[in-house]
Amino acid sequence: MAPRQPPRFVVRTLDDAASQRRTRLLVAFGWALSLILVGLGAWFAAARVPAVAGNRSTVRQLKADNEDLRQQVANLQRAGQVADVAAKELKRNLAERDEEISGLRTDLAFYSRLVGGGGQRDGLKIQGARSTPVKGADHAWNLVVTLTQNARRGEVVEGSLKFAVEGIQDDKVATLEGPALGQGAQSTNLPFSFKYFQQIQGSFTLPAGFKPTRLRLVADVKGGQTITGTVMWTDALHNDEANDVRQ
Repeated sequence: MAPRQPPRFVVRTLDDAASQRRTRLLVAFGWALSLILVGLGAWFAAARVPAVAGNRSTVRQLKADNEDLRQQVANLQRAGQVADVAAKELKRNLAERDEEISGLRTDLAFYSRLVGGGGQRDGLKIQGARSTPVKGADHAWNLVVTLTQNARRGEVVEGSLKFAVEGIQDDKVATLEGPALGQGAQSTNLPFSFKYFQQIQGSFTLPAGFKPTRLRLVADVKGGQTITGTVMWTDALHNDEANDVRQ
């Protein structure tokens, strides 16, 4: 069979022509839209670059400021620590000076009495008393009592010293002396003999549960009057010279 020849004429309907026109319009519109989107993207990218650079510069500045503030805080903390140490050292030095001045005043009063600074020839005086615990012995105490007289008298004074401890025992006021303090016959009376001053030493034991409040001292002078005095227990514990005897 002989081959068929293509038709010389093609008949197209109006619908086909309109469809082709719509296709071309859609392609043109898409191409134009893509150009617009590319242009907008380029514009946003160009506008964002300075903003990002500005933000980075701001971040660097903030980091630098924070570092400066941290350094200032560290410097202030170190300065505060140095000031605290200096204040504590100053307080310690002042306390030492106050203690030294108190000791010097005590020495001045002691030697002023010895040399008769008041111009009077005073007799025997219980100058002070001090109590200290005996190491290694429960409830045992050492006692040092200082007796003085005016140096202008120029006489040797002799006699004996007795002491008692007042306090609370079994919720009652009690006074312990002699055997109640563990003292023997020889330690009941502590002898003294001096011209200017003398420190008399003794020891005693307090019963368990006894709370001492005060020391009572009695000095019997041969051929003279009896001198009495009291010292608060807390003062006797903390006073090196215990010059606050009430007589």
